[in-house]
Amino acid sequence: MKPVRVGICGLGTVGGGTFNVLMRNADDIARRAGRPIVVEQVAHRSLNPECDLTGIKTTTDVYEVARNPDVDVLVELLGGYEVARELVLTAIANGKHVVTANKALIAVHGNEIFKAAHEQGVIVAFEAAVAGGIPVIKSLREGLGANRIEWVAGIINGTGNYILTHMRSEGRAFEDVLAEAQALGYAEADPTFDVEGIDAAHKLTILASIAYGVPLQFEKAYTEGISRVTFDDVEQADNLGYVIKHLGISKRTDAGLELRVHPTLIPKDRLLANVHGVKNAIAIMGDAVGPTLYYGAGAGAEPTASAVVADLLDVARDIATDHHYRVPYLAFSGIGEGDGNQPILPMEDIVTAYYLRLLAVDRPGVLARVATILSEQGISIEALVQKEATEGELVPIILLTHSCREKHMNEAIRQIESMADIAGSVTRIRVESLDEQE
Repeated sequence: MKPVRVGICGLGTVGGGTFNVLMRNADDIARRAGRPIVVEQVAHRSLNPECDLTGIKTTTDVYEVARNPDVDVLVELLGGYEVARELVLTAIANGKHVVTANKALIAVHGNEIFKAAHEQGVIVAFEAAVAGGIPVIKSLREGLGANRIEWVAGIINGTGNYILTHMRSEGRAFEDVLAEAQALGYAEADPTFDVEGIDAAHKLTILASIAYGVPLQFEKAYTEGISRVTFDDVEQADNLGYVIKHLGISKRTDAGLELRVHPTLIPKDRLLANVHGVKNAIAIMGDAVGPTLYYGAGAGAEPTASAVVADLLDVARDIATDHHYRVPYLAFSGIGEGDGNQPILPMEDIVTAYYLRLLAVDRPGVLARVATILSEQGISIEALVQKEATEGELVPIILLTHSCREKHMNEAIRQIESMADIAGSVTRIRVESLDEQE
């Protein structure tokens, strides 16, 4: 059959990996696709020494690839927002299918991009945008298509997981492990997107839209990072039978959908609690199948390239199919209709349990006042640990609460922090059971 001709934009880590996998495994890929998939053109700002471009058309202008009549599929591997958006929309306007690994692009501009693609009858594939080489989007969109998805929870940023893993296993501070992660190339020079949860929120937005059939709504995702998590928190969580993980969580409730990224205490015996280092894992609860878990490399050149090339295989198979009969971009037809109108809940309406750590002056009545404040907000205490006084006669107090509404906890913390006998701010980490092993 006629080859599918690919134009790759971006020859960095993932672009180079994609090029090399396509060249190295060309015969197997052709057998699986039913036709050859060939690299027609590559756009790059600088040469990748890992890639042999002999015989390949190259350019420094990505828009040249988007307008090249000999290119059937544009592979966008630039990252970022605006240039990637313009490139993808230009390719779609020129009748080209698109494969991208750009989670920020899909989370923020996906609704616009999918609308344009539908009008042109072309495919936009984005498996590599979430969790690198783990085929979680295909699993959620197709493999679990019979299920009503109840919740999705995952470790979907390897940098944050690496930091928390080494804080726990080696007793080190956040800043120390972050510096190591940067030296090893696991974290960027500016790690904000990773450690403050923005990267994970992009990915969770995509997963939630596919899970529930709602429009992409990144701006409504609650995002909290791990930079305030201390080794004391990690140690106390361990003593209480928990592990701290930086999770993206989305749940279906009667009132609407939860969409949140934050540090979370989960029981040690949960599968997600035992995902270490830079690995990713996503737990999904379906009403028919029950709990499922997807684990593997969430980043890296060839793991991510594996997902990019898998999308190219899908495009090659579906390229001649009427677009009305293809798998919808976000799994559901008529996004935003019927059950897809569910609202995203504001964080203050979320119900969960909490871990609190505070420093109090060592004098009678302080703990009683803290308990009274919690009680007045309808918050009951599940467990309490009071450690020996530190220098300056400050006593570390650790509390685990039963489930309560976030706005009530926010008010309780405000009142506790205003007490004269409380030093500094209260550390608050949410607690989830995540019964993925039921």
